[in-house]
Amino acid sequence: MLPYRHYPPPPYAASGGRRRAPVRRAVEFCALRPGRLADVFRRRPTDAPDVLDADQADQTAADADEAQPVRSSVTAKKAGPTPKRSEAQAHRRTPYQAPTDRKSAAVRDRGERARRAQALQRGEQWAMPPKDRGNVRGLARDYVDSRRGLSEYYLFAAIPLLVLLFLHVANVQLIADGLVLVILVVVIGEGYLIGKKIQRLATERYPGESQKGIKIYSFVRNTQLRRLRIPKPRVARGQKI
Repeated sequence: MLPYRHYPPPPYAASGGRRRAPVRRAVEFCALRPGRLADVFRRRPTDAPDVLDADQADQTAADADEAQPVRSSVTAKKAGPTPKRSEAQAHRRTPYQAPTDRKSAAVRDRGERARRAQALQRGEQWAMPPKDRGNVRGLARDYVDSRRGLSEYYLFAAIPLLVLLFLHVANVQLIADGLVLVILVVVIGEGYLIGKKIQRLATERYPGESQKGIKIYSFVRNTQLRRLRIPKPRVARGQKI
């Protein structure tokens, strides 16, 4: 081991005790070891042009001019006169304003329900529940309303029969039981025949629409009195469907 005085001086001792810049040290290191990092610090060649040639500059300017849209100097004619302020405010949609008190809300709801009930009586589609909408359901209502069936009047016979069933007379109860069975057979048989007929008509006129539940729908409407049916009948009795 050499004494301290025989160690070589540091590389920055010759520069007055100041360290060299990191970039300068890296350049010196690359110069000592060529092929490692010399290309990283290569300077730009002196013969490289700083600006584009004149032809290239002209071509770039021409391309930029073609890319810009051409602005017409003629103003297009107006489609119509400018509306007045009062007309514009009248046609402007106003947002929904909720009622401030419960009484106003009740009045508005009552009016909406009345308007919907009237539309349902007239048979408008938007006011009908989902079970009454569609062309097939409309056909079923028209077919049932155009004919007079026995099932429509079964209620007039059911009330006296209920009274007879509560009587403790053997012969009377036996007759009442027989009449109840006859009414059930008539109502069910008539409803079945009407459902088959409506299903056949719906297949011929509306082949692509669903017929799910059409038999039950026509059966229930056939058992209601004509004046109590909702929606109201829109065809007369005996009218051909």
